Amino acid sequence: MSLELSEKLCRDNIRYLNLLSKQYPTISQAANEIINLESILNLPKGTEHFLSDIHGESEPFVHVLRNGSGVVKRKIEELFGDSIMESEKKTLATLVYYPEQKLEIVLKEEENIDDWYKVTLHRIVELCRYASTKYTKDKVRKYLPKDFAYIIEELLNTDCNIDHKKKYYQQIINTIIDTDRSKEFITAISKLIQRLVIDRLHIIGDIYDRGPRPDIIIDTLMDYHSVDIQWGNHDILWMGAAAGQKVCIANALRISARYANLDIVEDIYGINILPLATFALNIYKDDPCEAFLPKISEGEYNKSEISLIAKMHKAISIIQFKLEHEIIKRRPE
Repeated sequence: MSLELSEKLCRDNIRYLNLLSKQYPTISQAANEIINLESILNLPKGTEHFLSDIHGESEPFVHVLRNGSGVVKRKIEELFGDSIMESEKKTLATLVYYPEQKLEIVLKEEENIDDWYKVTLHRIVELCRYASTKYTKDKVRKYLPKDFAYIIEELLNTDCNIDHKKKYYQQIINTIIDTDRSKEFITAISKLIQRLVIDRLHIIGDIYDRGPRPDIIIDTLMDYHSVDIQWGNHDILWMGAAAGQKVCIANALRISARYANLDIVEDIYGINILPLATFALNIYKDDPCEAFLPKISEGEYNKSEISLIAKMHKAISIIQFKLEHEIIKRRPE
C-alpha cells in the first residue's frame, strides 16, 4: 500500500481511529488484538441454533436446549465411535441432558459406584474437551462454573500423552471421587457441555400461545448465555395485554380459554378470573356453548369443568368482538 493511499485511509477514517486509540493506545496493544482476531477467524464457527413457534411448550423447548437438537449425541458418536457400546453412548447422552435425574437412577442401580464414576468422569471430560475445540481458551474460561473452574480448565488442557501429566490428570479424577464431589462435578460439566454445543440461540417468533408454561421459557431465556429474539404475533399480543390494551387482554384470555390453559393467567400471573367465570355462568347458564368447547385431550377434564371453560370461552370471545368493533368503528380504514 502506497504512503499516499495509507494517509488518505487515515484521513477518511480518523473518527474511527480516534475511538480505537482509546481502547488500544499503543501499537503493541493494537497488534496483539489484530493477532487475536485474525486467529479467531480461523476457528470453526460456533453452532447457531434457530428455534421458532415454541407456543408455550416449555418441556420440549428445554429438552431441545439440553440436547442441542441432537448436537450432543452427534459429538458423542464422532468422539467415541465404536470404542464404546451403544447403550453406553445413550447413558452418556442422557447424563449430559439430565445430570441430576440420571445420577439419582445410577446411584440406586450401580453396585460399584466409584468404578462407574472413574469411567464416566474420563468420558465426560473428553466430551467436554471435544465440544470446546471450536472456541478459544479465553471464551471457554468465561463459561466455566465457578465451583469447578480451575479443575475443569486443568482437565481440559492437560496433555495426557506426557507421562507425568497423565498421572496429574488421573490424580485429579481420583481426588474428585475421594472427596465425594463426583455428583456435583458431573452436573457442572454436563451443563457446561450444554452451553458449549450452542454458541448462540435465535428465537424466531411466538414464545407465547396455547402452551401451558411460556413463563418457564422466558425465565430460561433470561438466564441463557447468548440469545436474540424476533417477537411473533402472539408475543406482541401478550405484551399488549401486559400493557393494559383491552382487546389484547380479551384475546389473550380467549386463547387461554380455548386451549383450557387459564391456569397460567390465574396461578402464574396471579390474575383473578373468578369474575369472568361468575359472569359466564350467569349469562350462559342454559347455553351448552358447543361451538366454544375447549381443545383438550380426552379425559383431561370432567364434564362440569369443560362446561365452565366453554362458557368462559364464549363470554370472553363476545367481549373481544365488541371491543374490536369499537376499534373498527373508530378506524374504519
